[in-house]
Amino acid sequence: MATRGLVLYLLSGFSVAILSVFFLSHPNEKASPNPNSDIFASPYLSTTDKVWPKLEFSWRTVLATVIGLLGSACGTVGGVGGGGIFVPMLTLIVGFDTKSAAALSKCMIMAASASSVWYNLRVPHPTREVPIIDYDLALLFQPMLLLGITLGVSLSVVFPYWLITVLIIILFIGTSSRSFFKGIEMWKEETILKKEMVIQQETIVNSRGELLIDTEYEPLIPREEKSKMQILCFNLKWKRLLILFLVWTSFLLLQVIKNDVAVCSTWYWVLFCLQFPIAFGVFGYEAVKLYRENKKRISTGNTETICEASIEWTPMHILFCALCGIIGGTVGGLLGSGGGFVLGPLLLEIGVSPHVASATSTFVMMFSSSLSVVEFYLLKRFPIPFALYLMGVSVLAGFWGQFFVRKLVKILGRASLIVFILSGVIFVSALTMGGVGIDTSITMIRNHEFMGFLEFCSSQ
Repeated sequence: MATRGLVLYLLSGFSVAILSVFFLSHPNEKASPNPNSDIFASPYLSTTDKVWPKLEFSWRTVLATVIGLLGSACGTVGGVGGGGIFVPMLTLIVGFDTKSAAALSKCMIMAASASSVWYNLRVPHPTREVPIIDYDLALLFQPMLLLGITLGVSLSVVFPYWLITVLIIILFIGTSSRSFFKGIEMWKEETILKKEMVIQQETIVNSRGELLIDTEYEPLIPREEKSKMQILCFNLKWKRLLILFLVWTSFLLLQVIKNDVAVCSTWYWVLFCLQFPIAFGVFGYEAVKLYRENKKRISTGNTETICEASIEWTPMHILFCALCGIIGGTVGGLLGSGGGFVLGPLLLEIGVSPHVASATSTFVMMFSSSLSVVEFYLLKRFPIPFALYLMGVSVLAGFWGQFFVRKLVKILGRASLIVFILSGVIFVSALTMGGVGIDTSITMIRNHEFMGFLEFCSSQ
């Protein structure tokens, strides 16, 4: 019921916001062109000239380092990246132009995600003998997420600046609120479970019905302790990693080639449409695999789930996941993010545990952010020294953030802390990006700038 309410809230909010454009736009206003055509960028970013401050010791650099450490640590733990914090920080504090800030933000997200993935690969699943990264869900969502992001980038060229700001606020407030309430539910369940465990430890009844009080016992089959290398080898699934890498490479090549082709030409649309068979082909392969395994599992009476989430992989549920992946990617491309703000809460909604949701979302986000970084590098969109410094900060923050938070979760027995961190990062991103967007939108209104939809071909 709560999930349906969130979906209804997002659909109604987005519909009202988009329809309001037709009432706010005026034909006598002059449309300002938007030359932004980079992959995974967004016209939410202004078209100001390139501004690259020097990398030097100052209060701005120190403050940016602190914010980068906290943002990367919390963003990777929550599985959302933290781009909603990095872009305002790089523009308002360091002084970069918004497009360069977006490119540097992707560098930070990629570095933090990579270090977080490396940490997660060396950590066992908390409750089951399966990899902590759910490769089935990664293969199911990654191609549709990448396809949705490219569609969202195309839509972002058409949508006006103020509308994207409104969509950011609607999306982030909705997902952060839902994640917060999800965390409260998990906290209550954990409290009940902890009380039951205390009672079981204090009073244990043996097979003869005798009452044993404060009895210590050894498990009949102790859990085998694995070394870090054994855990790493167990968490790595090379065949699925190869498929994910091939999808990543295909999308990268198409985007790089498309950048050298005239916008809206025949070859441009051919390259654009080639993304669809790649995404649907990989998604279809994984969907058929899950459907057959689910059907076989049901026929044998096996009650165990295939993925971490307790989902019956019926055709309807598979189509729902495809739709969520495309919508999540579209919203991510429209708002200039990698889709983590949608994928993280979505995995929690379908029943994935916080540990696996965080690890899987960060794993998928590593591919989408690195795709952006490679193209931004080819386009020379960010200063290398500053990028290397911020990436170093993010690598440390991503690794140690995972280390300390997971240690804290293990000590307290509260996996809901990960959900609260996820909710907090999304809410702070709503405040920062929404605040900057509202301020800029008010300025545009005062200057009587165009408030309606732009034409795709003429605005690039």
